[in-house]
Amino acid sequence: MFEVFEHTADLGIRVRAADPDALFAEAARALFSVLVVNPQTVCAVQEKRIHLDGREHDLLLFDWLSELLYVLETEHLLLTQFDVRLDETGLHAICRGEPADRSRHELDHEVKAITYHGLLVRREPDGWLAEVIVDI
Repeated sequence: MFEVFEHTADLGIRVRAADPDALFAEAARALFSVLVVNPQTVCAVQEKRIHLDGREHDLLLFDWLSELLYVLETEHLLLTQFDVRLDETGLHAICRGEPADRSRHELDHEVKAITYHGLLVRREPDGWLAEVIVDI
């Protein structure tokens, strides 16, 4: 589950999930929900593998979302499915999506960057919580 909230000239994303793997996958879906008005139109026809080194969940979340933005900017790839696995070495993900097609995909906010401001990943009694502010 995720929600997007206003934050001055930025947007915040709050994500809750049962475990860290699901939390990172849900954060990716939340990010693309900010980028694409109609994310349900993105088809999972192309695969992208992402590996990131790191142990601290908050810094890995920053790197993960930043890498997804980089993939969008450089490869024009909209992603819709995320199989994420975190282990002691870092993050391993298989992402699926397709190249952006303006005739089918309505792009919304232009996210300039993921910020460290308010960055949070923590375990709670009922699961995991993450918050991140994106610069639009």
